[in-house]
Amino acid sequence: MKVLVMGATGFVGSYLMERAIAEGHEVLGTSYNPTIEPKDWASFQDRVVRCDIRYREQTSQVIDAFRPDVIYLLSAQSYPALSWSAPAETLDTNVVGTTNVFESIRAAGIDPVVVVACSSAQYGEVAAEDIPVKESHPLRPLHPYGISKVATEMLALQYWSNWKIRSVCARIFNTTGARKAGDVCADLTQRIARIEARQIEPVLKVGNQDTWRAITDVRDLASALELLAAKGEPGGIYNISGARTYQIREIVEQVVAAARVPVQVQVDTALLRPSDEKVIFGDSSRLVERTGWQQQVPLEQTLKDMLAYWRNTLGVVDGGRS
Repeated sequence: MKVLVMGATGFVGSYLMERAIAEGHEVLGTSYNPTIEPKDWASFQDRVVRCDIRYREQTSQVIDAFRPDVIYLLSAQSYPALSWSAPAETLDTNVVGTTNVFESIRAAGIDPVVVVACSSAQYGEVAAEDIPVKESHPLRPLHPYGISKVATEMLALQYWSNWKIRSVCARIFNTTGARKAGDVCADLTQRIARIEARQIEPVLKVGNQDTWRAITDVRDLASALELLAAKGEPGGIYNISGARTYQIREIVEQVVAAARVPVQVQVDTALLRPSDEKVIFGDSSRLVERTGWQQQVPLEQTLKDMLAYWRNTLGVVDGGRS
């Protein structure tokens, strides 16, 4: 099978690349602005081509030449916090870019399955009685990123309805793991490793600790996306969420307990967002019923692996620099 991972040098894309290669598929990835370290995609760099999805000629060149059976559409501006300062760039990349990909598929005359990375941010604030949130819940995004993902999903469904391009939409909830940057688990584990490396003072700066998040390990997410490519219903929408929620305070406590040196916790107002969903937790029963997916990696293991990743990156052993 020919697998195209658009956004191969992003966090999730890198795992999908490695897994598809290991399974023996013919694999191609695209990259424009890598969000993981070069060492984390060195093993497949010869299978990656440059493509900025904001430009139709670039998406068409890749898709028409490779003619994939499966496309994972992960290319995006994927940071909600950044969307506050760069709303136009976020919309340009996520909305215009998605349109370019689907128009390129149409022009190529191919019939791939397209697994589209959508987001739990599409829901916005959800009342307590509606949690865990189902796919049928109204979409009320709170920031430009969430708005862009609503539009991304609507485009995917429109291309299925009108042009029968087999789109499957994955509303991805909080996902983390080694290589991740820019989420609470990555920030906390990296800061702990930096403290151990004596790069910063032994103060763990945190934002809002009162929110609750269901968290999925990236390896479980990759498995879910693969199952959706194989078994997802065209035009279908599926939540991919962890099975339980964690208060951010609990995650802070876990990483502090795992630190090899004493650490103080301090709230940093610069890390507080203009608005923040109190609870993000999805009902994944539709995904489970359709594909048989089950979450396998507990958060404790995920945090352990993330700490090991950052310690290795920074050269930390036994609480200090090697």
